[in-house]
Amino acid sequence: GADPWAWLEYPSFLIPGRELIKPQRTQNNQLNQNKLNTMSASGSSGGADPWAWLEYPSFLIPGRELIKPQRTQNNQLNQNKLNTMSASGSSGGADPWAWLGLLKWTLAHQDGTKPSDLSPMSEEDKSFLEKVMKEGIIDEGERMRFILQEFSKSMEYYKSQVDGSNTGVEPPISPDAMEDLLQELRDIVEQVDYARAFVSLKGLQFLLGAITSSSGIPESIRNMCLGIIATVAQNNPPVQKELLELGAIKTLSDLFLKDDCPISTKTRIVQAISATVRNYDLTEGVFEQLPQAPLLMVEGLNPNPVITNESLRSKTLFFLKAFLTSDLSTVARANKFCDAIAIVADPQYLDDGSNSQLRESSISLLKQLIERHLAVNILLERKDMLASLGVQRISQLRTLTGEEAEIAQTELQEWESFLVLLARAKPEDKKPG
Repeated sequence: GADPWAWLEYPSFLIPGRELIKPQRTQNNQLNQNKLNTMSASGSSGGADPWAWLEYPSFLIPGRELIKPQRTQNNQLNQNKLNTMSASGSSGGADPWAWLGLLKWTLAHQDGTKPSDLSPMSEEDKSFLEKVMKEGIIDEGERMRFILQEFSKSMEYYKSQVDGSNTGVEPPISPDAMEDLLQELRDIVEQVDYARAFVSLKGLQFLLGAITSSSGIPESIRNMCLGIIATVAQNNPPVQKELLELGAIKTLSDLFLKDDCPISTKTRIVQAISATVRNYDLTEGVFEQLPQAPLLMVEGLNPNPVITNESLRSKTLFFLKAFLTSDLSTVARANKFCDAIAIVADPQYLDDGSNSQLRESSISLLKQLIERHLAVNILLERKDMLASLGVQRISQLRTLTGEEAEIAQTELQEWESFLVLLARAKPEDKKPG
């Protein structure tokens, strides 16, 4: 009976009766700040908080002043509620729309680029702002805030459409216009500094909230939110860790495996998970241990056009290749994803009737696996089929001339190298028991 839109309101884990005072840069208060950062880092496991620069969290009650949180039993209960709230995809009575109230309050109290400062603006700052206005320079930080404000209004409207409380709620901008704004936001957060500012605005929580709250929210907007996650997380370990602590990998994997998840959304999910997992040892390790991970790869590679399309298969194959050929990859990892490897080592991915990009990526993956002595037994079980298919494909590629021959040169070299390695490969030793 839980309200699926309850997260739209202010979260219930705020500390009652506390007042906020402006933090002073004294030694004692710096120690207090460190404790607060540790307290507010949901799911952190010891060590310094990598996001200490975020300063005081933005989920404080508006109009209140804060004093240092004490480690009392009641406050520990409040912290437990906060941890529960921050775990994206949590079940039970948690309000799945709580992030929207958090977004509105955050936008009203900070800009995400630096800690909130209530001191008067200096004459130098005033002169700078006047110069910016005169020269017409776009403040991308302010633009990001504006987009999030419009996003908040749209979410309010979609909530009202679902629960029937449409009174006094203005219609948002059109979904197409909202998509354009989210695309602009994606362009902004491609820059590292603005990506960090976006995280300080708790933007990741807002995106995950919209993605998982499917009721009433257009598919196109949810897909844009997934695209922003992929952009922010790309080769960005602090953001990847933040997403890991929010439970994003499991949440998105569960969403992918739902029967009613559209192919377009599955494609964006794979892209987002891939960016979150790749090139970071912590997230790679967590994904490898995730029970849903092998099934996600298998479904993403499924050649059935009713279940997937070329875009989804291409992005899944790219993810699988990066994951299995990572410096952290092991025989155990390759064996865990043996079903996905078996799909790639199939004529539907390797013969001349398949997509050229998929075919080239597939043979490249198989060659790298056998070079690294990974999944060797899986490939040797298909040795005759792969050898026959490879000989036929090489013969076809060698008959090409001109520009076609140049385009096919990489695939030809991959096939020739792979067949040599396959012929020399020896079975892996099976562990006893």
